[in-house]
Amino acid sequence: MPLLKKLVPMSLLVATLIGLICPAKAQSNKKSKYVVIGYVGGYKGLFDTSMVNATKLTHINYAFVDVQHNRAWLRHRKTDTINFKNLLKLKKVNPSLKVLISIGGWTWSGNFSDAALSDTSRKAFAESAVDILRKYNLDGIDIDWEYPADKGNGNIHRLEDKQNYTLMFKALREELDGLEKETGKKLLLTAAVGGFKRFLQQTEMDKAAKYLDYVNMMTYDYFQDSLGIAVHHTNLYASKKYNTRDDADEAVKNFVEAGVPISKLVMGIALYGRSSSVSDVKQYGLGMKTVQHMRGGGYTYLKDSLINKSGFKYYRDRDAMASYLFNPLTKQFISYDDEWSVAKKCNYVVKYKMAGIMFWEYADDKKEYLINTVDRSLKVR
Repeated sequence: MPLLKKLVPMSLLVATLIGLICPAKAQSNKKSKYVVIGYVGGYKGLFDTSMVNATKLTHINYAFVDVQHNRAWLRHRKTDTINFKNLLKLKKVNPSLKVLISIGGWTWSGNFSDAALSDTSRKAFAESAVDILRKYNLDGIDIDWEYPADKGNGNIHRLEDKQNYTLMFKALREELDGLEKETGKKLLLTAAVGGFKRFLQQTEMDKAAKYLDYVNMMTYDYFQDSLGIAVHHTNLYASKKYNTRDDADEAVKNFVEAGVPISKLVMGIALYGRSSSVSDVKQYGLGMKTVQHMRGGGYTYLKDSLINKSGFKYYRDRDAMASYLFNPLTKQFISYDDEWSVAKKCNYVVKYKMAGIMFWEYADDKKEYLINTVDRSLKVR
């Protein structure tokens, strides 16, 4: 019997042989544990897909498809068609990549309320959206209604949007199920949602989430214009330097409390900054009264041109896990995500077993500084 101690366990021997015989196959079958969803913008026309590194993404959400006459409508059909073809070519690099259409957005959410108003309008909308998937061989639908029962960007809105938002997803899921039966291909339904409590008060996210694969939280654009002060626009936690109203951690807790499984929640990061001029240099601009809002710029630009350059100094609010720049001469304040804050958000996703990370939008980080941080932070898990 002592000889048995020298024998290799059968399970280990089999696993070793499999790895030696077909290591490439074993590696290619490995699925990503977390989703990494990147929004790419086709709303201006042709999108340069050569900048997209498909190996660092699990999903691409193509922004945007418009809503017209209760139908999902390709506003730039000629360039949209080219963009779809080019995005689908990325599957040669990453065969498991999913390409979805994102419908709406801040500018094109004006007609959602009409499209979701009745059984007839919802069915027409759902059919038209699924027809786009059918025609271009895409993988799913993302709804970015900004926002139900809210004027948003001058939108038509009704109190009934709260219930109709849920019914719209039901109609979409039914149409997607029908196409799945035709093709045998799994199709996704997701939503981009406001990362603030008012969004939950104006929707039934517990009911809506039953139809959704992922809930993409827009945990950015925390303007707080009503306060009239310079704030973090994409902070993970509350700041102690001003009276914080919104933060990502609070949003996650609120969505879970509202009945959304945390395993469906996707943390949003911003690949761009928000900027304003302020009236005072105290606290390096943070929490000071705003005078004027300005363009912040994409992160590649911020990192290469402004961080500790051109009169700007870099600061961290460690309570909020948020980075910012301040120029004391011009009194310009810029809030943004950087490698440090993104790594903190990725750690949060892992710790609380969220679905993954999404970001807006790819073109703002052409050198992939933040995208690489997400890739490193989540792939090693």
